Amino acid sequence: MDLGLSGKGALVMASSAGIGRGVAMELAREGAKVMLFARSEQKLKQTSDAIAQETGNRPNFIVGDMTSIKDVEEAVEETVSRYGGLWALFNNTGGPPAGGFDHFDDAAWQSAFELTTLSYVRAIRASLEPMREVGGGRIVNNTSVSTKEAIDGLILSNVFRSGLVGLGKSLARELGSENILVNTVGPGRIDTDRVAHLDQLWSDQAGISLEEQRDRSQAAIPLGCYGSPGDFGRIVTFLCSKANTYLTGQNILIDGAMASAY
Repeated sequence: MDLGLSGKGALVMASSAGIGRGVAMELAREGAKVMLFARSEQKLKQTSDAIAQETGNRPNFIVGDMTSIKDVEEAVEETVSRYGGLWALFNNTGGPPAGGFDHFDDAAWQSAFELTTLSYVRAIRASLEPMREVGGGRIVNNTSVSTKEAIDGLILSNVFRSGLVGLGKSLARELGSENILVNTVGPGRIDTDRVAHLDQLWSDQAGISLEEQRDRSQAAIPLGCYGSPGDFGRIVTFLCSKANTYLTGQNILIDGAMASAY
């Protein structure tokens, strides 16, 4: 299947590692002109080198912070300037701190909102006009499996990730007539540094080894293993592609059937 991504400008947020890197890798493999965005120049360069070696298609990158409106707008502008347009936006951030309700004051709630929600709003706002100029586009917002099943000890993520489902559905209805398709994806246990950190946290709380915690987590997944960033990236790449002509407004869990909710 030709995904129609060759030469298309794609901006991948928080793409120096983990899920963002996996998405950037698969977009590059399909010929997209990928712009990486993250805070660490060193990690971005390493990721650009790795993607170029794997795919023969070197991404450019820009250093910035998802919570900075200036940095986000500059990332969109740089993508358009280098590639002649913007077709796909993958919104992604690191997760907010773990903890229950009593752990967080107003400042923590405000910070989590700006990281997980307002950053996406700003990136989408900056991207819409460039997408309109090329006749459409694709927006994919990364959230969490917690949009279907709350995860104990991750109240900030549970609250704000769920709000992004409403954002995606609303935008899909508003922008459909302009050929801008918007979807939400929710990772389950994808093998990233974030998941490794949570496994360590939960193993410490339970008084068990990290290996035992990981075994317990994998046993709860019908496919019997964690997903890879590549598994995740291939699904997002289809959603970002011209081959996706009718799938919009959906919240798709990429979790190996871990969540029992539907």
